Amino acid sequence: MPTKLPQGWVLHVIRKTTQKRPSDGKVRTVGSYRVLHDGVPQKGSWASGTVAESKGPGKNKPAGNGHRIEAGTYPLATQAGAKYVTLNFSSSLSPKVYPKPGIEVLKTGERAEILIHPGIGFLASIGCLNLCKSLPNAAEGIDHLGSRERVIEVILDLKRYLGSKFPKHNGKPIPNAFIVIEGEP
Repeated sequence: MPTKLPQGWVLHVIRKTTQKRPSDGKVRTVGSYRVLHDGVPQKGSWASGTVAESKGPGKNKPAGNGHRIEAGTYPLATQAGAKYVTLNFSSSLSPKVYPKPGIEVLKTGERAEILIHPGIGFLASIGCLNLCKSLPNAAEGIDHLGSRERVIEVILDLKRYLGSKFPKHNGKPIPNAFIVIEGEP
């Protein structure tokens, strides 16, 4: 049964399947995402696509378990880390240069630093979510530049949607902004 989506800014994720890479046995969860404003899907190549996460099942405890987070509704915050930030990230396109763009997912139980951030290769996540265009099979890697662009566009859309209510500093809750995750494939 579909989850009732909250009003406000929503990143809606529907998990669909898992993919296992034959060469090393690594597993990722793959689903779709879309951005909504007060229930209205947004337009633009960045506003919908594919999301990659760690293997399942979803677990919010213990910390550091290497799995994806549980399905549910979570508030968002600006990220204030050494590797990922929401405001003042590096303009470098290199995947080796930090800080990269990211948004923090809050209220994840014992889990901390669960982020929406750019991916690269098979998966760049320990419980986090990597946005990308498509992952039709386990052989398809995440394009870092395309993933980075999607995360930046999501941040810019949040800023447009909230206007002056968007936090001016990293490490602050983003009002009226949520990620809703459905499914446990």
